[in-house]
Amino acid sequence: MKLSIIIPIYNVEDTLRRCLESVLGQMDDRMEVIIVDDGSTDTSGQIAEQMTAGRTGCRLICQANKGLSAARNAGIEAATGEYITFADSDDFVAEGTYSALLAVLDGHSTYDILEYPVMEHYGHPTKQHLLTFPDAVVGSIRDYWLCGAHLHTYACNKLYRRELFAGIRFPEGKAFEDAYTYPLLLQRARLVATTSMGLYYYCQNDRGITARAGGKELNDLLEAHLKHLKLWGELTPEYYQALLNIQMDVYEATHADPVLPVLPYKGTLKLFVLHLIGIKRLCQLNQFIHRIRKRNRS
Repeated sequence: MKLSIIIPIYNVEDTLRRCLESVLGQMDDRMEVIIVDDGSTDTSGQIAEQMTAGRTGCRLICQANKGLSAARNAGIEAATGEYITFADSDDFVAEGTYSALLAVLDGHSTYDILEYPVMEHYGHPTKQHLLTFPDAVVGSIRDYWLCGAHLHTYACNKLYRRELFAGIRFPEGKAFEDAYTYPLLLQRARLVATTSMGLYYYCQNDRGITARAGGKELNDLLEAHLKHLKLWGELTPEYYQALLNIQMDVYEATHADPVLPVLPYKGTLKLFVLHLIGIKRLCQLNQFIHRIRKRNRS
């Protein structure tokens, strides 16, 4: 078995058929599909059972509700493929994607991680955006992360050599679990590549965790980045400002004292103001500006 496709499901009866049709329709004998029903209380489990009945290479695992990370982890435990990938049940995958990606791996058997294009926020009137990649080997894991990979840590638009997950799992009880896990996999990978082949549709979901992220979820995201900060050595001003933006969002949502260390990165107005007035006052200023804008719009 070459590729294990892991699909966690939880109360997604409205979108599950689209997801499963897109995946099952491109299966061949090099692929297995592992569906993990994380304690659904709607008809998701029945839909998955009906759509996989009589099909070889499909498994349905049922467990008590433990969250997305636990469902993905259960799929990893059950996987037998040389490579693993994920599909979220409110998303779908373009026809022919997995065969195209396996063809890339057939020609480059040393790749440990292969990232492929994703249509971000599919269905949103203004946020929808096609994220593409060159057909290239990543020369520096550090540069790859600092120059953009931290913005697309999505688990689902990547194929991973299964052995990378030895001792690594998604953290249970955390939002933005991809941001916790991907740096660990990158540090273990010997060869990371990107490809222009295939397309994953990351659909806009206004009821999803990302769209409804509050203080706890944003703090999880900041914590994930800070946990791995020492992995990257000297940062870039752009990456540090991205972390500062998350910190300001956390402060606005929680009013908790900032935990992002003030580092000597400059080059933008926001970083100049940070060093001029300090991180807490910058967070307060950011919150004040947002209040004024909101008042002016109402």
